[in-house]
Amino acid sequence: MRAAVLRAPGAVPSWSDHPDPAGGPGRSLVRVTAAPVVPLDLLCASGTSYFGEPAVPYVPGVQGVGVVTDSGGPASGTRVWFATSAGMAPGDGSLAEQCAVADPDLVPVPDTVTDEVAASLGLSAVAAWMALTWRARLRPGERVVVLGAGGAVGQVAVGAARLLGAARVVAVCRAGRSVERARRAGADEVVELTDDVDALTGRLAGACGGDADVVVDPVFGTAATAASRVLAPGGRLVNLGGASGDSAVFSSAVLRGRSADVLGYTNNALTPGQRAAALDAVLGHAAAGRLAVEHEVLPMAMVAEAWRRTADGAVRQVLSTSRP
Repeated sequence: MRAAVLRAPGAVPSWSDHPDPAGGPGRSLVRVTAAPVVPLDLLCASGTSYFGEPAVPYVPGVQGVGVVTDSGGPASGTRVWFATSAGMAPGDGSLAEQCAVADPDLVPVPDTVTDEVAASLGLSAVAAWMALTWRARLRPGERVVVLGAGGAVGQVAVGAARLLGAARVVAVCRAGRSVERARRAGADEVVELTDDVDALTGRLAGACGGDADVVVDPVFGTAATAASRVLAPGGRLVNLGGASGDSAVFSSAVLRGRSADVLGYTNNALTPGQRAAALDAVLGHAAAGRLAVEHEVLPMAMVAEAWRRTADGAVRQVLSTSRP
């Protein structure tokens, strides 16, 4: 088969020949139709993550969409979204014409959602949904701040907060196209990011109309520091990533005085059942036009270009095997 093959940690994958995947008990063969390139793919391939250095050569891709061709579980012909552990454990991932997938990691995709849309949402949408519902325990009528709102997780978090009954949703993102993406996702107000923590804190307080009950944080750094200062009594800040750095400064007095929670989140903590339920909810809303992630679709053979665009902070890159 043809696949995106990474031959050295930190390199860019190249579209080339690679051995066909092998099925077996508890594993299904999937003909891949669409797969995104996401920051986690680049992190795993870098060899600098907490997963350690990956064994090379291997095919990256922690998620994808396709059609089951051989399985002891789902019937052949079933359209599925699937997850892999490529880069986190030995084995190949989704950026290929075919992929072998553990049966519990398959989730049927409704006919009302295209392959590319399902691929654009995937694990980013699961993270946003579960950060709000499972970790933050969002209640209707609460006020929500979404950091990094121009990114894939942020766009879904803004839209999901509205669907879950938030009274007000404030988005924080960098100036430029990210602002428009956050507005289209449904933010009541967008605050442009600044490195001045005091100024950002003031803008957040004004945009929230007071305090924030929930903060969804895929970025950490300065934005998380400012957001922590506007947490309401009993407020919850859920951190999903460190796009702006691996550290933030929190005030002990603020956290203790407000009995606030700072919580960590990773999709790796979910059971397959939790992940499937979250994805079902997200894809249902996507089918109705209520949730979306801005994305670009490229032929799978252009994986090197999609990889570079992702590294440069472009919108979600989705690779399709149906594009010439």
